[in-house]
Amino acid sequence: MDLFTTSALSAHCRHLAHPSPSTVGLAAILVVGILISYLPQHIKIIQHRTSEGLSPWWVLLGGLSSIAAIGNIMTLPASRADMACCREISGGACTAALLGIVQIGCQWACFMFIVMLFLIFFPSAADDYDLASHTSSPPPRRRDAIIVGSTTLVALLTTGIISTALVAAWPHHTQAWANLLGTIAGILSTIQYLPQIWYTYRLSDVKSLSVTTMLIQVPGSFLFAFSLWQRVGWEGWSTWMVYCVSGILQGALLGMAISYYIANKNMGRGVSEDDLSIRPVDDVDGAAGGAEADERTGLLGNGHSVKGRPIAGTHRSNASQRQLGKLYAATPPEHDSDQSSGRGNER
Repeated sequence: MDLFTTSALSAHCRHLAHPSPSTVGLAAILVVGILISYLPQHIKIIQHRTSEGLSPWWVLLGGLSSIAAIGNIMTLPASRADMACCREISGGACTAALLGIVQIGCQWACFMFIVMLFLIFFPSAADDYDLASHTSSPPPRRRDAIIVGSTTLVALLTTGIISTALVAAWPHHTQAWANLLGTIAGILSTIQYLPQIWYTYRLSDVKSLSVTTMLIQVPGSFLFAFSLWQRVGWEGWSTWMVYCVSGILQGALLGMAISYYIANKNMGRGVSEDDLSIRPVDDVDGAAGGAEADERTGLLGNGHSVKGRPIAGTHRSNASQRQLGKLYAATPPEHDSDQSSGRGNER
């Protein structure tokens, strides 16, 4: 029997009219926690003005998973019954009944903002060269950003159109559609962190990935799943199972990120969570220009150069040191002496 018949709806609404204070309190805390947990990630990308360190496929799979999750909760018959009960119960009871939907809606909105920031602050060509030169990971390509943006938009439109059509014309089939979306969300959530784990492993650094966000979200994922289970029960397994899987994989990524943070701090490369590594300040051309500007500065000496910028031997890769040595060795001593004496005569 459909939940929207008068007798079934009234019985369902009577249950919602007297919500459990503990359940409502937990759900409200989770809504606030979701918003707070994503703020460090948003702020870190905006402050650094780059999404370097975020795997394009993690962003894409996370966006698709959140779209499937919001489609699942919005078309689930139990959720639609809760929304319909708002016509019969008080405003406070209605708010409590819809907190589960608000939770997933907030998470969807927050991750969509990450997708937007990823596209806005996609690494430039110079950042791509720096990333490829100093890590074993290939730099993200502009094509990756196009794929992420276009695929996310198509998925959002497709899910919205199909869900709206089913709810309006074939409401008896929404349970199957909701289960399908929940299964898709679970699968995508399962594989979502795999490319990011591999990407972070190859970088040996987290870059723009926020450790603070993961510290909040890993335990929050299991609390979130428990809160949803209290509302939809075992029948709505497709809704809360997603967050159990996500919490496990995100915990693995968090452990890797913490290990890299400790390693970088011990090496003197990182001093805070917001700047876990010091990027190279010069390439070979810049170093050569500095040497030409002031020949009295030692090229391989005490590790300091003009204006206090580090030179070879401080944070530059071994490959850059070798290339700099070749450039310096290729300059004939006589040519250096002539240039020095010429400048002396001009003075």
